[in-house]
Amino acid sequence: MLDNITILAFLIAVGLIAGTLGSMLGVGGGIIMVPALTLLNLPPTQVASTSLIAVMSTSISSTIEYSRQKRIDYALGLEMAACAIPGGVLGAVLSEYLLEDTFKLYFGVLLILTGFYIVYKNSVLKDLRAKRRSLPLHIAVFAASFGAGVISSLFGVGGGIIFVPAMLLVLGLTMHRAAPTSQLILMMTAIAGVFTHSVLGHPDYLQAVVLSAGAFAGAQIGARLSRMAKDVLLQRLLAIILMAVAVTFILDGLSVVSE
Repeated sequence: MLDNITILAFLIAVGLIAGTLGSMLGVGGGIIMVPALTLLNLPPTQVASTSLIAVMSTSISSTIEYSRQKRIDYALGLEMAACAIPGGVLGAVLSEYLLEDTFKLYFGVLLILTGFYIVYKNSVLKDLRAKRRSLPLHIAVFAASFGAGVISSLFGVGGGIIFVPAMLLVLGLTMHRAAPTSQLILMMTAIAGVFTHSVLGHPDYLQAVVLSAGAFAGAQIGARLSRMAKDVLLQRLLAIILMAVAVTFILDGLSVVSE
């Protein structure tokens, strides 16, 4: 059994790593924080809500830095956030109905999808960039934003896995603009989700504050590194780690379901 000081030090380190990578890739640091929190044997609602507070911290920090760099598309960000925020509220409510095994199973699937996205996003973007973007696809982007909001609060991961590819592939933004705009949307969606989780009494605030402190600092580092980093190797390494964790989660979830 870990003592409190060791747990808090672990959470700071996790937050720092998650904040840095989440800010650089625009997918939110929750994909790293949630697996780490499950190692502490916390219930799904506490994992999701505690992680989401740190995701909120990361996105606030990233948004501040990206705003200084003038890389955010505010009009698009506000439009997508208007669709995502109701989903964020709904996701927080739905999290009460997820059992631990179900949470691990579904989150494992989400991690695999995230890993594939991180590995293949550049080649997919290259193939689809020239294709005509129709009105139905634009409508689908805003519908997907609602779904991203649900995922954000349900699992505590942020919706960047949906926001970023939607802006890249359908709306034609560059990664230089999409990742910063995603952080603005994540910030507003996470605030709504955190408020709902708090009303329902889900978060562990001490753990959330410590995790957020590391994530806030990491997001500043990631936002600065994003201007100079050649991130192909970083993306692939992260994808491999995510898929390894995903397999573990899915096997754990299936083993409990089969009993």
